Amino acid sequence: QVQLVESGGGLVQPGGSLRLSCAASGSTLNDHAIGWFRQAPGKEREGVSCINKSDGRRYYADSVKGRFTIFRDRAKNTVYLQMNSLKPEDTAVYYCAADWGFRPFGSSCLTDRSYDYWGQGTQVTVSS
Repeated sequence: QVQLVESGGGLVQPGGSLRLSCAASGSTLNDHAIGWFRQAPGKEREGVSCINKSDGRRYYADSVKGRFTIFRDRAKNTVYLQMNSLKPEDTAVYYCAADWGFRPFGSSCLTDRSYDYWGQGTQVTVSS
């Protein structure tokens, strides 16, 4: 069983930044595609960003392009989501997810059916 743990959420003012982390205990994330999703109250979960296991290909939702960056630190077995220029509409619970099934990587990585394991989520609130 793969356990994913997100951290780094919190309260930030509009225009501010946060860095979310996704780590796994007892498993390596380095060989797996990882995605970040979010769910705001009353809304469906949406894909935010995803990164391939090896070649660094990444995808972003249009709503976060140019503001969010996904990247890995292989030495730390961690995937990060750097969020800059945050807006109130970015407020949501953010989840990381891991593809353990080695699916072909493409824009479908922004859909939740591409993942096998999910973390518990971390709250991000953007408010003045």
